[in-house]
Amino acid sequence: MPDELNLSNLKPASPRRARKRVGRGLGSGKGRYSGRGIKGQKSRSGSHKMRPGFEGGQNPIYMRLGKQRGPYSKDAMPMGPHRTSTQPVNVAGLEERFDAGAEVTLEALIERGLIKNTRTDVKLLGQGELTKKLNVTVHAASATAREKVEAAGGSLTLLREPKERKPKRRAQRPPAPERQEEAGPEAEAEAEQADDQEAEG
Repeated sequence: MPDELNLSNLKPASPRRARKRVGRGLGSGKGRYSGRGIKGQKSRSGSHKMRPGFEGGQNPIYMRLGKQRGPYSKDAMPMGPHRTSTQPVNVAGLEERFDAGAEVTLEALIERGLIKNTRTDVKLLGQGELTKKLNVTVHAASATAREKVEAAGGSLTLLREPKERKPKRRAQRPPAPERQEEAGPEAEAEAEQADDQEAEG
């Protein structure tokens, strides 16, 4: 490199690369069809602006494949546009970062470095042991975490009411003899008449 740079010795950091000159005769190696081949979609102008996964109009592979079970349905959260995630905080973290009798709020959790912000709901989980009396205010909590906070003499306040889960299975119908008893004396009389007719026949 020269001691003094001026317009006479100024050069780019990397050498310039000559552009590809197509359509300049058969002897150049890029003449006639200019490296595009003969006919077809990719020989036309604008043919290289197709979106990823485009297969020339035929049914693409991601639509041909069978749909498998996975986390991308509305019921299987928290994935995709139906995301309902929470920030986990364990009782072990409260034991380590807070003094006995402290008020554990969202702002206090940020100050102690247990969460980064309040844009996402905070859920208290029960991993670890808790021996200090704390008054905890979070969005949600597991049953184990609630037991440990209350066992230590503290209190737990939820900012969101927990959702009631519907039972998955319907109540089973009682067996046939019980249904006959519930039907009343008329049904019993009809059943006895049917038994007598069968015995006579």
